[in-house]
Formats: sequence, structure tokens, C-alpha cells
Amino acid sequence: MNRIGLIVASALLALMLGSSTLFVVDQRQLAVVYALGEIKEVINEPGLKFKLPPPLQNVVVLDKRVQTLDSPETRPIFTAEKKSLVIDWLVKWRIAEPRQFIRNNGTDMRNLETRLSPVVQAAFNEEITKRTVRGVLAAERDKVMQDVRKRLTEESKAFGIEIVDVRIKRVDFVADITESVYRRMESERKQVANELRSQGAADAEKIRADADKQREVIIAEAYRDAQKVKGEGDAKASALYADAFGRDPSFAKFYRSLEAYRTTFRSRGDVMVVDPASVEFFGAMRGNGAAAAPAAGRK
Repeated sequence: MNRIGLIVASALLALMLGSSTLFVVDQRQLAVVYALGEIKEVINEPGLKFKLPPPLQNVVVLDKRVQTLDSPETRPIFTAEKKSLVIDWLVKWRIAEPRQFIRNNGTDMRNLETRLSPVVQAAFNEEITKRTVRGVLAAERDKVMQDVRKRLTEESKAFGIEIVDVRIKRVDFVADITESVYRRMESERKQVANELRSQGAADAEKIRADADKQREVIIAEAYRDAQKVKGEGDAKASALYADAFGRDPSFAKFYRSLEAYRTTFRSRGDVMVVDPASVEFFGAMRGNGAAAAPAAGRK
């Protein structure tokens, strides 16, 4: 019985010892093998690997994928114009030299991020202070990121990492001057709008005055042409009247009397006070007088 227990215990011990010598490396990871606190081997290839049992050798696994470092805080940066800007950035990095990485940062990646953030912030400070607000916002934005990445590429070698990319996520003014900037922009836009309205009103008055002038000219020319046509018509009518009246003077006298009556008695309420002896004016109303006049003319 004691022999069986000894065999089982030996088997379990052998199994535990054997399992401690095996480890698996994932394709997204790299393994660092320690031997009594010293880095013995760095394994980048995935698969089942062997090592000596602890405490002779230990294994630490690191993520070899691309990591992202975001700006931990938003500190104002002064431009060449002494304007304060807040820059939000991110840095893409990955482990390039595992031995160097572990010597400088240990096995915790948060140590690297704590040490790398001030370096990135200092690089942005140096590049932003060389440029104006307009350059940082638009014209030289890509150049800023390229220059920061170039500087970090050199400094990152001490950390055992590779800088993959550097990006500016947001550029803004600090909170205490943002409102004043917006008010100034609003005032400038209002000024431009007022100038456009004034210019539009002036152009409208000019167009309106020109239209009134053209209207007066057109009306005057039309009145002139109408009076000319009317004058020509009156002249022709007068010539026809003169010719007709010359042929029969008594008829002309009779027609003139009718015209005088028409002008005098325009409505039924008109009243005329005349001398009864004035028979000449009413001669055409008297049949005998009207008939006598043509007769006298014929004699």
C-alpha cells in the first residue's frame, strides 16, 4: 500500500515538474525567459516552448501588438503669437527591443506610458511654440505631427520601443479665452453682415432711382409723342372743319351754335341768366331764326 502511494506521489510530482517546464507563446505575445533574475532568452515565435523548472527559470509574457498612448492631461501650450492652445494627442507604439524595454520599464507597460507621456508633451511643446495658431490648426498640422514623430523615434530607442504613428486629435483654445474668441468672431461676422446690408441698401436705392428716372423719361417721351399725334389730329380736324364750313357758312354758324349750347348746358341743373333781348345766342333754338339764316345765305 505504501508502495502504491509512493508511486502515485512520484507520478504527480513528475507531472507537476514536467508542466512547469512547458509554456505556450501566443502569436500576439512575446516571451522573456529569466534565469536567476537575468534575461536568458526572448521568444517571438508562437507555439509550445520548454524551459527549466522554477526557480531556475521563469517566464514573463509581453504584448507585442501596437499600443495606444493618449494624452493624460490637457496642458496649455503657447504658440509663436503667445496664444494658449490645448492639444489632445495620441501615440501608437510597440515593443521593438524586449531586453531594453524590460531593463528600463520592467514588465508593466504602465511604467512605460508614465515615462513616455512627458517626453511626448515636451516634443509637442517645442514644435507648437515655433508656429502660429493658423499653422497649428491647418497649414502646418501635418508637419507638426511629422516633426514630433521624428523626435520621438530617436528618444524612444532608450525605452526599447518603436513609434508607429503620432496624431493630433483636437486643437482648441483654453476655456477662459474660448468665450472671448467666440464673441470676437461673432462681432466680426456681424460687422461684415452690416457692411453687406449697407452695400445692398445702397445698390437698391441706386437701382430704384435709375428705374424712376427711366420711368419719368418713358412717360415724358410718351406724352410728347401723344401731344404730337394729338396736335397733328387737331390740325387735320381744323382743316376739315375749315373746308366744310367754307362750303356752307350758314351750316357752320348753326354747328357753332350747337357747340356753344353743348358747352353751356352740360347738366340738367345748369341755370343761365341772360337778357331776353339777346336773341342772337338762342337763334338756333328758334326754328324761324334757324331757317331764316340759311335762306338769307342762299340769297
